[in-house]
Amino acid sequence: MKPEEQQSILVIALYAAFADGIKAEREREEVRRIAASLADAAGGIDLAGLYQDVLLKRTSLAGAAAALTDSGQRQLAYEMAVCVCEADGRLCAAERRFLDELKVLLKLDSAVTGLVEKEIDTLVGELESAVPPATAATATAGPVVAAVPSVSAAELDKSILNYAMVNGALELLPQSWASMAIIPLQVKMVYGIGKAHGVELDQGHIKEFIAAAGVGLTSQYLEQFGRKLLGGLLGKVAGKTVGKLGGAATGMAFSFATTYALGQVAKRYYGGGRTMSTAMLSDSFQNLLEPAKQMQAQYLPQIRQQAATLDMGRVMAMVRGN
Repeated sequence: MKPEEQQSILVIALYAAFADGIKAEREREEVRRIAASLADAAGGIDLAGLYQDVLLKRTSLAGAAAALTDSGQRQLAYEMAVCVCEADGRLCAAERRFLDELKVLLKLDSAVTGLVEKEIDTLVGELESAVPPATAATATAGPVVAAVPSVSAAELDKSILNYAMVNGALELLPQSWASMAIIPLQVKMVYGIGKAHGVELDQGHIKEFIAAAGVGLTSQYLEQFGRKLLGGLLGKVAGKTVGKLGGAATGMAFSFATTYALGQVAKRYYGGGRTMSTAMLSDSFQNLLEPAKQMQAQYLPQIRQQAATLDMGRVMAMVRGN
C-alpha cells in the first residue's frame, strides 16, 4: 500500500474517532499522543500534522475517500471506521450519520457495508453481553474496605498474564475483529478481578476505571489499527487480507503491556478498597507499563503460539468464560 493510501485511510480513521462530536479533552489528547507515537512507523507521513488537519477540518473526508481507488482499500477504510466508532460502545446517532456519509463517499455496495456492520456489531454485542450493562448505580458506591480476594494472588496474576498474552496474540492477526476484541477482553479481565474481590461491576464502571487509569478506548483501538496499517499487517488485495507477523512486533508489545499493567492496577485498586485517586491510578498504570513491555519479550514464544491457534470462536468462548 502506498503512503498516500495509508494516509487517506488514517484520515478516515481520525474522522471516525471524532464522529460523535463529544470526545473529552483527555481522549483528544490521547489521540494526539498516538499520532506522535506512530511517527517512527509512519515513514514520510506527518501524523501529528494529519491529526491537526482533521481536527481543524483542513483536510476533507471526501478527499480522503476519493484518493482510495482500489475497492479492497475502500472496504478496509470503512471496516476500520466502523471499528473505531464502536470501540467505546454502541454507535450513537452522530456516528451512524458519519458512517452513512462515508459509505456513499467510498462508493461501497450496501451488501458489502451491511456484512461489515453485521460482523462487527455482532462481535461487539456478544462480547459486551458477557459483562452486565451500565446502570444508574455503579460499583463506586458503598463502603470502602480492603477486600480479601476469593482466589489467590498467584491465580489472579496468572489470569492477568493469560489475558495479556491473548491480547498480544490478537495484535498479530490481520483481521479487523482481532483488534476489536482487545478492549472487550480488557473489560472482561477487570470484571473478573472486581468479582474476585467481592465487587459486582457493570460496563459503565469498568470503562470509567479504564479511562481513569489513562487508557482511552477509542484512542487505544486507533493506536492498534495505526500500527497494523503502517507496519504492513493490514491490507486487502482482491478482498483477501494480507500481512506479516514481523510488522506487528511493536503493536504486540503495546497490547500485551497495556493489558498486563491494567490488570495489575485493577488488582491493587479493588484489593485496596477502591481508595486510589484518579492521579494514583494513572501513575500506577504508567509505572507498570514499561516493565510490562519488557516482560512481553519473555513470553514471545507463547504469544506467537497463541496467534497461530486463535479464531473468533475461541475468543468468544474466552469472553463467555467457556
